[in-house]
Amino acid sequence: MNPLYYGVAYYDEYMPYERLQEDIQMMKKAGINVVRIAESTWSTLEPQSGIYDFTSIDRVMDAMYEAGISVIIGTPTYAVPTWMVNEHPDILAMTRNGRNQYGPRQNFDITNPKYLYYCERVIRKLMAHVKDHPSIIGYQVDNETKHYEVSGPAIQTMFAKFMKGRYESLDAMNHHLGLDYWSNRINAWEDFPSMDMTINASLSGEFETFRRKLVTDFLAWQVGIVNEYRKEDQFVTQNFDFDWRGYSYGVQTFVNHYEAAAPFTVVGCDIYHPTQDELTGCEIAFGGDITRCLKNDNYFVIETEAQGHAGWLPYPGQLRLQAFSHLASGANMVAYWHWHSTHNSFETYWKGLLSQDFSPSPTYVEATTIGSDFARLSDKLVDLKKDNKVAVLINNEALSAFNWFKVYYDMDYNDIFRQMFDALYKMNVECDIIDISYPDFTDYDMIVAAPLYAVADEILERLNAYVEQGGHIVYTIRSGFSDDKVKVRSVAQPGIISEACGNFFSQHTEAKQTVIKSDILTIDEANQNLRGWIELLTAKDAEVLATYGHKHWGSYAAITTNNYGKGSATYVGCCPTEAVYSELFSYILNKTGMKTIDQTLAFPTIVRKGTNTAGNKIIYIFNYSDEPVTVTYPYEDATELISGDAIVSGSDVELSAWGFGIYEIEA
Repeated sequence: MNPLYYGVAYYDEYMPYERLQEDIQMMKKAGINVVRIAESTWSTLEPQSGIYDFTSIDRVMDAMYEAGISVIIGTPTYAVPTWMVNEHPDILAMTRNGRNQYGPRQNFDITNPKYLYYCERVIRKLMAHVKDHPSIIGYQVDNETKHYEVSGPAIQTMFAKFMKGRYESLDAMNHHLGLDYWSNRINAWEDFPSMDMTINASLSGEFETFRRKLVTDFLAWQVGIVNEYRKEDQFVTQNFDFDWRGYSYGVQTFVNHYEAAAPFTVVGCDIYHPTQDELTGCEIAFGGDITRCLKNDNYFVIETEAQGHAGWLPYPGQLRLQAFSHLASGANMVAYWHWHSTHNSFETYWKGLLSQDFSPSPTYVEATTIGSDFARLSDKLVDLKKDNKVAVLINNEALSAFNWFKVYYDMDYNDIFRQMFDALYKMNVECDIIDISYPDFTDYDMIVAAPLYAVADEILERLNAYVEQGGHIVYTIRSGFSDDKVKVRSVAQPGIISEACGNFFSQHTEAKQTVIKSDILTIDEANQNLRGWIELLTAKDAEVLATYGHKHWGSYAAITTNNYGKGSATYVGCCPTEAVYSELFSYILNKTGMKTIDQTLAFPTIVRKGTNTAGNKIIYIFNYSDEPVTVTYPYEDATELISGDAIVSGSDVELSAWGFGIYEIEA
């Protein structure tokens, strides 16, 4: 069994003066047992074409090995050196805004043959050089890889070939995608137009699927090269990231993580989030829940913040809270970007575990307590396994299609995803986050679906069958609206799922002067306002849970629920507040008997659970607030692992501001 990893990214190349041994001593004191190196420094590793310098890599590997600190080697392919661009300027990606310029990272075309030639060459040179070094426990390929919105002529040609392989004929493609509109019909494969200005959401959706596949293929190609050199006991990973709103926000638009994860032995992610008074743990939870479900296994947090930018300097106790929150979602590694803060260039003020003066700051001192506890409790907390009965259902194609038409309202896919997920998280309903490719929906008692706007008939029929067999599902706006080609179904909405939902509508509008009303759900005045799109639902067989407060729309339903077979389908035809989702989920959990003891606690008290390698139940109880709280411990008698104290069921537990307890219940 591997230990819990507590790590940092380390860049000897960036240091203002020689301090490797001093850094190692500080790392040892902090309990750091793994460092990630090499992924950001291609121009140092290969200063001129075909000329290699492994000095920094060698000295760091040697020093770390002597100190008993493990090393992850990253392939350096996400930031290209100047000589490559000078010799081959065409490797810079062509986007709809023109040719990228040198300077930023990830500015290239991941399909360019010249770029791929140099990638393979440097990966093979690096792997051949380091493969036998005893410090290495694994490899990371590239870094937060995406397609970078590449759309140049070569990409357009590749896309035309991709489409030719997907459709049996041009006539079939034109029909399925509705290309007769505005004379967009394509009558010869060689006439295939650029996608930069397409007005067709169906064609655009296909292009986004194609570009996400470029990322999947690129990562699999790199993994294939690394696999030729890595040893059987060494892992290969990638640090997937998420939609970005100044921090990790939602489902990644530019990568299908569920497909791209396939070649990796363990998946990793980068999770960044607000701290101080805005720290909720939601980003830690959803990022971890997605990553854990990519291979239904434990995962690595390869990057997260220690200090981050100025607004993220953690309050005392928050660094510990964050680290153990990652473990509570199933992480086996928590690693900071990065060890030290840089002294110049783009990320000067994106601070690492150490500030620019390298002194043992309060953040570093707090990190030493984390490292100590990770080492002491590793055998009890590593490889935490979960058995969640609720899942959030997501899909990249539905995301792209939904967001294409967001001009009609002011919320996008991830806004709705986060409202639904955050409501469940704050109620202490733990979730898996699954894609529509998940093989057996009946593994879950309840599924909450982010907008299923563009989904194949087969998936919706499977969801109807899931409900009929006893499952409970919650849909939201525009679910079932169009097929997987983004063609709106020519029946009353919500189309196929109307059978299970027991409702229908043919009209929608904007929520002007419209509020939500209910005699069943408790919705206070502060949460009655609606945003954006509303659907004027008519209940056929369903029970009406909420209606619209509006002179003309008041006779229509806003939320319905319907018993279908052994299960139930609930449909939300509007964009309510997170609080309304919380009230709705609570109603469903109570009605179906799915409410658990976990829901006796609620945010800012957060519960995360799992089973450890000894078969014992591990329960984390977190206090995500700046004030101490006292909670009644509702579970079986346990041992609190940080203190070693015995805890009796029903006793009061005191949690400090931003504090937590970890409870082990013997099997």
